Amino acid sequence: MVELSDIEIRCVSLDTSLRSREVIDKEISDVEAITSKHLSEPYSIYVYRFFINNWPDLCLLALNEGKVVGNIICKVEPHRNVRVRGYIGMLSVEDEFRGLGIAKKLIEESILLMINKYHCDEITLETEVMNKKALKLYENFGFIRIKRLFRYYMNRHDAYRLVLPITEKSSICSSQLPELENPVETVY
Repeated sequence: MVELSDIEIRCVSLDTSLRSREVIDKEISDVEAITSKHLSEPYSIYVYRFFINNWPDLCLLALNEGKVVGNIICKVEPHRNVRVRGYIGMLSVEDEFRGLGIAKKLIEESILLMINKYHCDEITLETEVMNKKALKLYENFGFIRIKRLFRYYMNRHDAYRLVLPITEKSSICSSQLPELENPVETVY
């Protein structure tokens, strides 16, 4: 029986001095495969590459015996140049590994990274209105439903946008905040 202690959590590494290009590409393909399998929204390889190439440290993998069994894909960018916003784009865990706390651990690790490394003022995400398990999971972390997005997904399902306020800036209207002195650098 696999336990959470058997699961290794680490970020994607694009360092070709440590691993071959083939191994890195295989890992990215594994991320694409597991995410495509478990999310209702189809994404192209370019979406995965955008996140992974720009924020590899915010693309966390859950591995069991070297096999990718879960992942979370995030990014951090300035929002309206007045606050730093983290974003959880995708989260997936293989069916046979659900219930171990892997998703919770991936979310926890990514939130800590976004707060401690990037000094996020808030973290946002979207999830389907009908995905009660995901809503409960995120709300247990303190995420708050702020908006219903009608027919947001390609399958025409509605979504909720959720936000996790981190600093006081998260609760102040953007027009009332001074511009960031040192915006988070992003690579495009």
